[in-house]
Amino acid sequence: MKNKYLLAGISMLSISLLAGCSGSDTSSDQSTSQPQNTSSSISQSTSATDTSDTASQENGKRTVSVEDAIKAFQDTYPGADITSLELDTSFGKYFYKVEGVDDSKEYEIRVDGETKKIEKEREESLDDDEKNGEKRKDKLALTDLLSIEKAASIAEKEVGSGQATDWDLDQELGTTYWEVTVEDNGTETNVKMDARTGEILEKEVDD
Repeated sequence: MKNKYLLAGISMLSISLLAGCSGSDTSSDQSTSQPQNTSSSISQSTSATDTSDTASQENGKRTVSVEDAIKAFQDTYPGADITSLELDTSFGKYFYKVEGVDDSKEYEIRVDGETKKIEKEREESLDDDEKNGEKRKDKLALTDLLSIEKAASIAEKEVGSGQATDWDLDQELGTTYWEVTVEDNGTETNVKMDARTGEILEKEVDD
C-alpha cells in the first residue's frame, strides 16, 4: 500500500512540474512576441512619415505670385520703379529676381518662390547719365499683367510642345512683354508676347 501511495505522489508531482514548465514557456513566448509587434508598429509609423515627407518634397512648387514678388520689392525699396523681373528655376527651385531704380541708385532683390524669403542682391549708384529719372524710363507697366500660368500656356501652344521653364518680364519701346523659355527634348525656344494681351511678338529657337 505504501508503494502505491508513493507512486501516486510521484505522478502528481511530475504532472505539477510539467504544467509549471508549460505555463512558463507560454509566458516566455508572449513576452518575446510583444516587442515584435511594437517593432512592426514603429516600422509602419516610420514608413508613413517617409511617404508624407516625400509627398511634401514633390509638392514643393511655386506658391509666390508675380504680384507677391512685385510687392516684396516695393516694400523693400519704396519709391523705386521696377525695371525687370525674372522667374527662374535653379536645381528644381523657383526664385524671382527683381530689379529697379530710383533717381540715384539701382537695386536688385531675390525672392524665394516657395517661402517668400527676401535677399538683397545688389544696391549701387547709377551712372551720371542714368540719374535724375533717366533710368526710370525703363520701368515696367505692372497693371493687368498675364499670370505666369497664362503666359506659359500661350508660349507652349505657340511652340507646339515642351514645357515652360523660365519667365522674364521686360520692357522695350514702351511695351512690357513676357519672354518665356520653352524646353522640349533639349531644344529651347524663347517666345516674346505682350504682357497684357498675350499677342506674340517674337519667337526664336536657340541653336
